[in-house]
Amino acid sequence: MKRILIANRGEIALRAIRAIHKLEKEAICVYSKADKNAIYLEFADGAICIGPEKSADSYLNIPAIITAAEMTECDAIFPGYGFLSENQTFVEVCKAHNIKFIGPSLEVMELMADKSKAKEVMKKAGIPVIPGSDGAIRDVEEAKKIAREIGYPVILKAAAGGGGRGMRVVENEGYLENAFLAAKNEAASAFGDDTIYMEKFIQKPRHIEVQILGDKHGNVIHLGERDCSLQRRHQKLIEESPAVILDEATRKKLHETAVKAAKAIGYYSAGTIEFLVDENLNFYFMEMNTRLQVEHPVSEMVTGVDLVEWMIRIEEGEKIPSQEEIEFRGHAIECRILAEDPEKFIPNPGKIQKLYIPGGKDVRVDTHIYAGYIIPPYYDSMIAKVITWGKDRNEAIKVMKEALREFKITGIKTTIPFHLKMLENEDFLNNNYDTKYLETKGLA
Repeated sequence: MKRILIANRGEIALRAIRAIHKLEKEAICVYSKADKNAIYLEFADGAICIGPEKSADSYLNIPAIITAAEMTECDAIFPGYGFLSENQTFVEVCKAHNIKFIGPSLEVMELMADKSKAKEVMKKAGIPVIPGSDGAIRDVEEAKKIAREIGYPVILKAAAGGGGRGMRVVENEGYLENAFLAAKNEAASAFGDDTIYMEKFIQKPRHIEVQILGDKHGNVIHLGERDCSLQRRHQKLIEESPAVILDEATRKKLHETAVKAAKAIGYYSAGTIEFLVDENLNFYFMEMNTRLQVEHPVSEMVTGVDLVEWMIRIEEGEKIPSQEEIEFRGHAIECRILAEDPEKFIPNPGKIQKLYIPGGKDVRVDTHIYAGYIIPPYYDSMIAKVITWGKDRNEAIKVMKEALREFKITGIKTTIPFHLKMLENEDFLNNNYDTKYLETKGLA
């Protein structure tokens, strides 16, 4: 591969340019009319407009992106996360046009995209899964039967879902029928697929995910785990590695299980196996993300491995390092900075007046913003990620607090004050929280 098209925008586009240039390849960016003044376009080796402001007309417009790749003679496409990163049709079209897709195989993507099928596959491979339905639920009566067998509370999920859509927690049978119909309707509206499955609802869970890396030679390694439990409505806000809630025996078993799961499906490229961990440190497979994660810098900070670089090298057929070559050091934490009201979490797009980005030892900031930049209202509100490292969790948090205090943005509201407040929160500092903590405490 000599020239790679980046089918994304924002900080991940800039992140990808750096990795592509590190490998001495050319990076071509696509952009919508809303992103015509994006700073990263100046660092790319070429840029081409693919459509109007709305995602459906630009970053989700497969014909426009393929045309851009062909016009600029790109060998491959890097999808990043979101947009078309897990779109199977896009992978098929890339293949048909003899353009490499930097990611896993189409077959694996299809398998893991259907959450109920993914669960069946993992169960057969001996991976612990949450008790629930064997695949899709046909009707309300079947839902009632399964719920009685596994016991309430239960959670209904959209098979094609994500981001909390098509999801309902049901405490008892009296609420099941309405919840089932509501979940199906929401799933159909959000994903064009109303397939619903059911799981036992784990009380006070932690969301722990394992970063894996596989090559085309059958090798799979892990890059440790990340605790992503601090969430608002299923959207992650703070992530860290390692997960301090785990003891060493559980951590080792979790890593081995994730590698086993990836090998069972013949996975290559970067991917994430996500688990729910209960209060007794029992863990259960939840889903697999067949792409790069927003929070991937956390794993990079504790291992020194460049995940984007390795995604490209894997696509070119290189073998990954052995597990023994991966060295884990210290603790890393990431805060996602959103252009939102820090109290109400309402998007606040607009023009950035003044900007100062923090730096210094053990501080990394992934962002595409600059003074004078106008944040468009059409896309995700995340404008930056601050990642800090320390020899332990306390030190990483200390470095993060100082970095956030230095991060000055005027002209818009951001969630920096929220993060500073959480980093002083006793429950957070004492590791006493779960995925519903913010809602339960009325903090988000």
